[in-house]
Amino acid sequence: MSDILIVDDEPGIRSALASILEDEKYRVHTAEDAIVGLEILEHEKIDLVFLDVLLPRMGGLEALEKIRTTWPTLEIILISGHANIDMAVRAVKLGAFDFLEKPLSLDKVLTVSRNALTLRALKEENRALKSSVGTQDELIGVGPALKAVRETIEQAAASDARILITGENGTGKELVARAIHRRSHRAPRAFVEVNCAAIPDTLIESELFGHEKGAFTDAVTSRKGRFELASGGTLFLDEIGDMSLTAQSKVLRAIQEQRIERVGGEQSIEVDVRIVAATNKDLEEECRASRFREDLFFRLNVIPIRIPPLRERKEDIPLL
Repeated sequence: MSDILIVDDEPGIRSALASILEDEKYRVHTAEDAIVGLEILEHEKIDLVFLDVLLPRMGGLEALEKIRTTWPTLEIILISGHANIDMAVRAVKLGAFDFLEKPLSLDKVLTVSRNALTLRALKEENRALKSSVGTQDELIGVGPALKAVRETIEQAAASDARILITGENGTGKELVARAIHRRSHRAPRAFVEVNCAAIPDTLIESELFGHEKGAFTDAVTSRKGRFELASGGTLFLDEIGDMSLTAQSKVLRAIQEQRIERVGGEQSIEVDVRIVAATNKDLEEECRASRFREDLFFRLNVIPIRIPPLRERKEDIPLL
């Protein structure tokens, strides 16, 4: 049985639409505005949203953007009694499945609901298939050390908290980062990797934050940086211990504000990224040596994951 949320400030519309959907055996939740609707989404597993455009406190289009960012696989149908072509086009561009005009047609409501739920089911199936294909990249081992790592991966994937993965070269830090992404609600969005050690200090800001046309000699076109490309998904900062102090300060600011500015640009761009960082260095020692910012370390080290080297888990050697 699918769960459907109706967000409309008109009690009559909520009641009529709920009645239509409940007759088809859907489980229906209702909200009088977008703020209440977002609270319901936080606590209930919703499969489809009917969202009015003109709402008090937060407009439907703004709510649509927030929902698509936080619940990217959720299908949303916008409804309005004041519709026009421009509004419908904008809604679809923002990610709405469809746009219905009031008064609502019973047949249209049911047809669009079935189609939206079918699409959502296909997306979930595709996500599951991708996840199963990805299991070939999982960490190999059955010992207690890797069991503890796997348990932490499962717990970390359920949140948006920042993660710091530590371990020697070749222990599988990137595999852990990808496993966390695949299991998270961000899995349908991008997993963007940055090897901080491989990018010269002079280019790291452009690589991370992008640049505008003409920002420097070779900037012949505008370009999105890794933060923008990863928005809605996961940004993996590999070998972050090799990042310069100057670049560290700019990453810290981006993490704190969840906003970036492209090189040569004046516009502040909001980004929604889950940061996973990795290093083979002892960052606490690096902080004491003034080679790594302590405030950035604490920002990244919300969920620490240490991957033990093979010499500490010899029981796994026969499996490799």
